Amino acid sequence: MITLHHCHQTRSMRSLWLLNELGVDFRLKVYPFDKTLRSEEFLGLNPAGRVPAIEIGDTVMWESGAITEYLCELYPDAGMGRGPGHPERAEWLTWVHFCETISQHAAALTQQHVVLYEDHMRSPTVMKIETKRLGKCYEAVEGALADGRDYLLTSGFSAADVSVGQAIYMARHFAETDSLPNLSAWYGRLEERKAFRDSLPPEGSGIYKRPFYPVWDT
Repeated sequence: MITLHHCHQTRSMRSLWLLNELGVDFRLKVYPFDKTLRSEEFLGLNPAGRVPAIEIGDTVMWESGAITEYLCELYPDAGMGRGPGHPERAEWLTWVHFCETISQHAAALTQQHVVLYEDHMRSPTVMKIETKRLGKCYEAVEGALADGRDYLLTSGFSAADVSVGQAIYMARHFAETDSLPNLSAWYGRLEERKAFRDSLPPEGSGIYKRPFYPVWDT
């Protein structure tokens, strides 16, 4: 049995979406985004006190990129991975892990806009820098899709799209994508997937209370 430990609108959405795409049976345990993750019980699953954590039989994992690789290897017939020897293996791995580059900038902006609760704690400089860095990440995706492909790999949809798509779902709370036609069309295709929609938080839950947070200024 698979159990995913999850907080809405965090990196664990990446694992949830992938499980939904794989079509496997799993149990979802949802936590509030608070000190519950520092409990002794949860630290026994993820010693960093973060999500995701996933139990796959007797195996416990707590790094989203590793979870993606492992699940794709465990269920190869789903076609979400590109295994050793596949001509797109290196490209697939690059995108699966590039999502963390996007996520670190989105996390920094989440800290600035959402977690810090007093204006004097926030830094407009940090906000502007991290927003520009997200823009550079967007440009990498835009360029990859410039040849007219529907997904990040020419062979079609994969866990690479899940990983990067989830990171951009988070990032779009802080940096718009409207000026990037290839990325926007690709992301629109992702939004139409049932597995994506099934991974979204219920109305009114999650970290973000607004759809977009502009750069805060003094």
